[in-house]
Amino acid sequence: MRKLIIPTDFSETAMNAIRYAMELFKYEKCEFLVMNAFADSVYEDTIEMDREFFEEYKEKMETATQRSLQKVIAEMLAISPNPKHKYDYVASFGSLVDEVNSLVDKHNADVVVMGTKGKTNRKDVAFGSQTLQVIKYVKCPVLAVPVSFHGYPLQNILFPSDYMLPFKRRELKLLSTLASRFVSMIHFLHISEAKELSHRQKDNKAFAACYFEENKVSHIKAPGKDITKEINKMLEDSSIDMLVMVNQRHSYLENILYRSTIEKVGLEVKIPFLVLQNLQRS
Repeated sequence: MRKLIIPTDFSETAMNAIRYAMELFKYEKCEFLVMNAFADSVYEDTIEMDREFFEEYKEKMETATQRSLQKVIAEMLAISPNPKHKYDYVASFGSLVDEVNSLVDKHNADVVVMGTKGKTNRKDVAFGSQTLQVIKYVKCPVLAVPVSFHGYPLQNILFPSDYMLPFKRRELKLLSTLASRFVSMIHFLHISEAKELSHRQKDNKAFAACYFEENKVSHIKAPGKDITKEINKMLEDSSIDMLVMVNQRHSYLENILYRSTIEKVGLEVKIPFLVLQNLQRS
């Protein structure tokens, strides 16, 4: 059974991500665990509060958070009473990244689904700070969904890769299964000025190919050094419904996440963005 962790801040962006997840996984048996980490809110609201009142406020906040989560579950059931889906919730007193990682480990989760931005929904940024933190540090694939995206079904998936580092079997299987359910085309995009792949790249490409034998696949080679430009061009020209990239050491995506910002680099992500995490789980 597929297990999904869905952080929410009760914004429309978060609800849109939930709706998208229910549609994306409608053909599979799934457990949806909707969670909210409320420690930051408690600490921010009680800076000048005495300790005796702090604990009382914390309990009230937990109760309020649970009620809000119950409303989310009720809305999910109203949207899609799918017999293949089970819904649960948890209110966690802790930081978002720590609590999500804890739930990922506890439930052996397959994917974390969340909106690209939270309540602030700033138009000048592609990803909110909380989403970026989850993408950076949670050891599980993360699917980030823009509030403006309502497209269905999943027809074309873009997967840029330099084939330099090995893939994780479980994550490739996740992508393969999603593509199979919707008979989607997976477009592998390799951007390089080199005429030939190295032996390492050939081996990693062959490894990935084993997991997509039942899928529709295309391989695109784009010459050049400007990875961002080529990805944006492909997103604009080819009616792509989902972007997939791997967050791993020394990768293009890690360079964006750690050394700069997606906004400064200019990666224009207006569709669901599935980040595979080539990270060792505890």
